[in-house]
Amino acid sequence: MTTTVPPAARPVPVVDPARWPDVARVPHAPLRAAVAGRLLHRVAAQRGVRVELPDGRTLRRAPAGAPVLRLHRPEDFLHRVGESGLIGFGEAYQAGDWDSPDLVALLTRLAAAPETLVPTGAQWLRRLCVKRPPAEELATTTNARRNIHRHYDLSNDLFALFLDPTMTYSSALFPAAPGPLPAATREDLPAAQHRKIDRLLDLAGVGTGTRLLEIGTGWGELAVRAAARGARVVSLTLSEEQLLLARRRIADAGQDGRAEVRLCDYRAAEGTYDAVVSVEMIEAVGRPFWPEYFAILDRVLAPGGRVALQAITMPHDRMLAASRTYTWILKYVFPGGLIPSLQAITETAAHRTGLRVTGVDSYGPHYAETLRLWRERFTERSEQVAALGFDEVFRRTWELYLAYSEAGFRTGYLDVRQVVLTREEVTA
Repeated sequence: MTTTVPPAARPVPVVDPARWPDVARVPHAPLRAAVAGRLLHRVAAQRGVRVELPDGRTLRRAPAGAPVLRLHRPEDFLHRVGESGLIGFGEAYQAGDWDSPDLVALLTRLAAAPETLVPTGAQWLRRLCVKRPPAEELATTTNARRNIHRHYDLSNDLFALFLDPTMTYSSALFPAAPGPLPAATREDLPAAQHRKIDRLLDLAGVGTGTRLLEIGTGWGELAVRAAARGARVVSLTLSEEQLLLARRRIADAGQDGRAEVRLCDYRAAEGTYDAVVSVEMIEAVGRPFWPEYFAILDRVLAPGGRVALQAITMPHDRMLAASRTYTWILKYVFPGGLIPSLQAITETAAHRTGLRVTGVDSYGPHYAETLRLWRERFTERSEQVAALGFDEVFRRTWELYLAYSEAGFRTGYLDVRQVVLTREEVTA
């Protein structure tokens, strides 16, 4: 071990055991904690991570500029990770057991080839830690509204603190030239969100007189822009908070005669439409319901119509593994969901419907930039978040969620795609 000057610790959050029972509880798992300690040494060496201890020592020498994992309560950290793996890793951050001066840099280093973090000989530990997603979070008609409520009904004011004025909670599309995407500014974000929305509407062929179904309203920006083109819009949401604000924003834009928002599950969609758009909603559907989801798209789409989806995706093999795993994100941020693969989208549509994928564009680096802007704004406004009634554990939860997501896009582990589907029409 080497010696450094002990870092100044962030104040330890007060954990409400009624609100955060598994964060408040520190497990006792000595054998698993010992194995987690060995894995921590391995990760520090393999990934070039600097692990700092409370007394200023480090586990081992690390390269200059290495990302830092700063342990405040090493024993608690190891017992949490030993008992529940990555869920424990996240809960340790929520509890204040560890920090990092650059959370995204650390998570980006760890997110590269995550399957290699645990050596073959220690895979038994992973099998012990991994749990199946609970049945009560499966996105059935009964459960879906509760799942959506847990995230999207937190507070419109909360989302307004870190989103841009368009209140768009999905990847933006920045101007791009050949080469790496340049860093964006907050002033760039509203135009980039409109660029994304307009491109989707173009892909769906939305114009004057188009009958448009939107699955997943958000806070209404897409419905407003589609109505301004002369479309007749029906938008579906399960979030009561979003419903109220979206209706108000549509009315304020003078488009309430053209755009209607309904509190309605996608499975209850009625009518026939020339175009269907859905922005980052398929992730909440859940793998068992993807066939039904695409069947409904097929059912409501008029002859000659087009579907334009924006979807976060992951590699197919990782998606298959994730579908059997209860993750920290599912437990604390997005219950009941699963990020699909492009292969799953293509095959489900082809095998279960007449729809076929006819166009795909990828924008992963754009989502990384979008998330960076959201995360920086959320962090800067921590006092306003607290004033809304959200405690320090919640704030740490969302810091980790936003940073974790950004790291996923920066490594390419996650991507975001705009996907066009059209029907194979039968001609006489």
